Amino acid sequence: VQLQASGGGSVQPGGALRLSCVASGNIYSIDVMGWYRQAPGQQRELVAAAIVANSTMYGEAVKGRFTIERDIAKNTVYLQMNSLKPEDTAIYYCNADVKTSPYHHKWFWGQGTQVTVSS
Repeated sequence: VQLQASGGGSVQPGGALRLSCVASGNIYSIDVMGWYRQAPGQQRELVAAAIVANSTMYGEAVKGRFTIERDIAKNTVYLQMNSLKPEDTAIYYCNADVKTSPYHHKWFWGQGTQVTVSS
């Protein structure tokens, strides 16, 4: 299973970006898809997660500004990031809890995409 993230880049404060992550490979189903981020010198932190039953959760720092969406048929998760702040600058990683059979699941990580918010 591979996760391919895209959509990162540089933007001014107050701007917006949309990240995408596509899962491919031996996939029976995906229970959770989400995004984490890691800034230099800091621990990786949860940004947002989308659970199969249309349930979502967000890190406190992004609530009200970021929106996560899943396209289950396409094994894809999106992260719409609005009102970006310099402190949102980080490498963003997607992850997914993938079932490769009805009885086996494993967490996978994408390669990361850089988001830079600067004037």
